[in-house]
Amino acid sequence: MLLAELNVRHTRRHMPTRRVALDGSYVPTSGPGYGGVLLGAVVVENLGALDEDQLEMLPGLLHDARGGLHVPRIALRYRLQTDTHGLDRSRHRILGEENNGSGRQVVLELDCHGRAAPQVIGAVMAAVALPDSSRSIALRAIDAALRSGALPEGVIIRRLSEGVPGLAPFAPGARPVVTVNGEDLWGGVPSERRWAMEVLGLRAGMDVEHVDVQARFRRLARLAHPDHGGSPDGAAERLAELAEARAMLLDHERPVAAAHN
Repeated sequence: MLLAELNVRHTRRHMPTRRVALDGSYVPTSGPGYGGVLLGAVVVENLGALDEDQLEMLPGLLHDARGGLHVPRIALRYRLQTDTHGLDRSRHRILGEENNGSGRQVVLELDCHGRAAPQVIGAVMAAVALPDSSRSIALRAIDAALRSGALPEGVIIRRLSEGVPGLAPFAPGARPVVTVNGEDLWGGVPSERRWAMEVLGLRAGMDVEHVDVQARFRRLARLAHPDHGGSPDGAAERLAELAEARAMLLDHERPVAAAHN
């Protein structure tokens, strides 16, 4: 049973740009107030990974949030926007799950594959997006979590270091989860690596080799370039995605190659 959900859209770790947006969050503040609990937990979980400048800017962001944030704007050196095109997603949830027939347990599910700052910003943005009365409750929950510096008690913490299992990456032509005899072929592949493989047309289980990655990049970049018949609409972003995917896969392979030398 879903009790609260926060979907943060953001640029990937390897991207030089820094953008954050929201996408379909569920943040209830009435009753047990699981929405506020979730936002506070996301902030506390990621607080330690912010740099000194971002920590100094966080109180100012929270102060501005009480009056509403105008988007687009810059916060913690990230651009806040509404457009989610081409952005990765981190999904945080609170769930009520059956505990082997002996009752229900509350699970706090934290997606840890993305950078920390977008998660903190996304939590604040989700609070701001609520009606005035609910916004105040959500921001007070964030303040309380910051004062305690601890995740909520009495819940099971589930951290997803590789992203959400079974969630297709946001890549051109990304396919649904591929299974064989009920087994996810992308299982164990980090979200960002799967995204890069999807962009370059590599399927689950395929070997990632330097020569193949370079050849695929050159072929797809040529097809996407307007000078070679590609559509000018979105060409620059498509070429940037291809370059990012190539860099991500080659950076991953270099340490492996070095270990064998």
